Amino acid sequence: MTIRSQVKGCGSYLPAKRITNAELAQRIDTSDEWIAQRTGIRERRIAAEGEYTSHLGIKAAKDALNDAGMSAEDVDLVICATATPDDTFPATATRIQEGLGMVRGAAFDVQAVCSGFIYALSIADNFIRCGQAKTAIVVGAETFSRILDWEDRGTCVLFGDGAGAVVISAEEGAGTTDDRGILSTHIYSDGRHRDALYVDGGPSTTGTAGHLRMEGKEVFRHAVVRMAEAIDTALETNNLTAEDIDWLVPHQANLRIIESMGRRLKLPDDRVVKTVDKHANTSAASIPLALVEATRDGRIKAGDLVLMEAMGGGFTWGSALVRW
Repeated sequence: MTIRSQVKGCGSYLPAKRITNAELAQRIDTSDEWIAQRTGIRERRIAAEGEYTSHLGIKAAKDALNDAGMSAEDVDLVICATATPDDTFPATATRIQEGLGMVRGAAFDVQAVCSGFIYALSIADNFIRCGQAKTAIVVGAETFSRILDWEDRGTCVLFGDGAGAVVISAEEGAGTTDDRGILSTHIYSDGRHRDALYVDGGPSTTGTAGHLRMEGKEVFRHAVVRMAEAIDTALETNNLTAEDIDWLVPHQANLRIIESMGRRLKLPDDRVVKTVDKHANTSAASIPLALVEATRDGRIKAGDLVLMEAMGGGFTWGSALVRW
């Protein structure tokens, strides 16, 4: 028998404040048409004053536990993927651990920007496969609004705040692709491309949080190539083809990239989960937020084969293949 990390539940939280493209156009030189045509984004959520990344993560984690029918006492690992932690230290995951009422196990952060959820899921899966954890909560939580330059129309229109989480637990399976659970994860990075997408601040360099900076065309070019490679690896590793995929749940950065990945897999448009119009790019939170929407509206069902992929600053990128 083989140990698989089976998804038991998922949860989400979005801040109450909603900002549309039209509202942004009143503050900067842009328009709803300009943003929507280039990105597919229509609106985004913004965390309230005093609402931190950990607050978003705690609410998403509690929602995931409720969905799983489990309590914090069942959990022995919390991993939070975030590029916008509450503090330099301690880890935001420990704040989430406290907020859940957990007094055992381990909690730590993973920083891989928009690929963070895939990275964190991969790490949690390995903990479970190795027997070092039985049940884990993987959280993607971001307050990107805090690191945006609101005078840079090329970047400030792209991002939003939010959190998503999944609960995964060890279950025995036959070791085939028909087993429910995480079939494989694949993560990569190439640090040579740091200057294409980065934040111009940090404790060791400027002593300030800094602002996000991006070379959009360069990021787009690499994203299409790298995410396609990660998808191919996931399929080859499991001896599957694109025809076997039921759902593509991509990182929600740009509608053009999302649609490009769907066409590459020859998936019908209605088999590609898209939330970028409502959430914008929520970095590490985007995939779990999309998972929640697609499971709760009945699209993703037990037994479906779900492919997730992402790319973020660094560059980092990766994929995960899950039998739901």
